[in-house]
Amino acid sequence: MKVLFVLTSHDKLGDTGKKTGFWVEEFAGPYYILIDKGVNITLATPKGGKAPIDPTSDTEDAATESTKRFHKDEDAQKMINNTHKLADMKAADYDAVFYPGGHGPLWDLSQDKTSIELIETFNEQKKPIAFVCHAPAALKDVKDRNGEPLVKGRRVTGFTNTEEEGVELTDVVPFLVEDMLKKNGGFYSKGADWSEFVLVDGNLITGQNPASSKLVAERLFDALK
Repeated sequence: MKVLFVLTSHDKLGDTGKKTGFWVEEFAGPYYILIDKGVNITLATPKGGKAPIDPTSDTEDAATESTKRFHKDEDAQKMINNTHKLADMKAADYDAVFYPGGHGPLWDLSQDKTSIELIETFNEQKKPIAFVCHAPAALKDVKDRNGEPLVKGRRVTGFTNTEEEGVELTDVVPFLVEDMLKKNGGFYSKGADWSEFVLVDGNLITGQNPASSKLVAERLFDALK
């Protein structure tokens, strides 16, 4: 089984002067769930090369068993430092696609035409498409074959407005994931803030926050079996 992981290339947190990128746990948790089950993983970003890590996710406070394993894993770090360019990736070569979150995707993957077309192709091929936390931002302009928003009429979740308030970035981000999913006609629901919550609707798998990342990967693997 082959799964394409698509990470952000964006590292600037709005006009704050701070850095962002992808959230380590949201990559590492699913990465190890899947490779431990024998899945072959390829990493890609819009720009290729090094995928930026959100420094907030790389602290002792945010550490998990998966992030600790990642920091000892030279092969995984080499992959993060040398991602493929998204434009070179073809949906036909993979069985599924997974988007880890972090705030970065709000800026680049939400409007990246290559990413949009790739998700649309995976969807048309009826392959699993999975997103966690802020990564559903990548669905913002994705359409189904009828030209409607892909999430319209589908059960979805993602980082909540109250979780964004909790990290005090409501006025920094270009849009709120919860609001966007609702605006696009998604049947949005959520668990308690920071709790594990994942929804599966057909081939679409979404997780609410970092705590949901491993379960998203489990559901993705179930869909591949």
